[in-house]
Amino acid sequence: MAEGNCSQQEQHQQQDADIKERLGRIKNKILVMSGKGGVGKSSISAYLSVALAKRGYKVGLMDVDLHGPSIPRMLGLQGSVGPAVKEGKAHAVKYIQNMEVISIESLMGENKDAAMIWRGPLKIGVIRQFISDIEWSDLDYMIIDSPPGTGDEPLTVAQTIPDAMALVITTPQEISLADVRKSINFCRQVNMKILGLVENMSGLKCPHCGEMIEIFKTHGGMLTAKKEGLRLLATLPFEPDVVSNGDTGDMRILDNNKLLITQEFNKMVDEIVKLTEAEKRQDAGS
Repeated sequence: MAEGNCSQQEQHQQQDADIKERLGRIKNKILVMSGKGGVGKSSISAYLSVALAKRGYKVGLMDVDLHGPSIPRMLGLQGSVGPAVKEGKAHAVKYIQNMEVISIESLMGENKDAAMIWRGPLKIGVIRQFISDIEWSDLDYMIIDSPPGTGDEPLTVAQTIPDAMALVITTPQEISLADVRKSINFCRQVNMKILGLVENMSGLKCPHCGEMIEIFKTHGGMLTAKKEGLRLLATLPFEPDVVSNGDTGDMRILDNNKLLITQEFNKMVDEIVKLTEAEKRQDAGS
């Protein structure tokens, strides 16, 4: 029994060493989170990753929403993880040359609709394996798509990746903002830096008259950011093409600069790059 416990302890220590080594080769880690489901968190994770990759950065996208993984379908990814390159290590799925993706759906074989009926310890183990057992490239950015709430998955990320920064997503209405305030408090309790707040689905531009229609109210994100002393990184309008493109795995909306959401999203990406580069310079100087 003692020998078994010793072996498990050694395996855990080896995994800790692997995680530390992997994370040391990733410059910026961003946890995309929300207190509430349905606010567009996974869409923003996917578009942010692709936008950074199109700017020439090396990007990894890690989907830790184990019960409802949607990243592979949004990207139109058909493949599974690559063959092992070392004992127990495998490649993530390539999306484009400088972007790689890992999701539980990429490990599920043919039955993509199987339910993951897992408790906390198993979920924690899988997330740690996503880092330790995947042969990630040297990355400029790792974007981590988390399920809504403040449960096992974001807590595991906070504990395993202590230098991760949070990008908190909300929609303008109070029922969403109430949950987002819980996410903000979560970040502060676990000492995770908050990169900023993003208000998504903030109005719909009428295709006929060009006026903005307030679907879920407006300015809620701005008022919350101001009250909490956070940056409001973007106010993104509702865009029906995001829905239809997500269903078909089409990311080309980022190339259509005539769309208001594309204009605002690219401004947000530029600001995130500026902030993370400033953060690295500050860390290097301290």
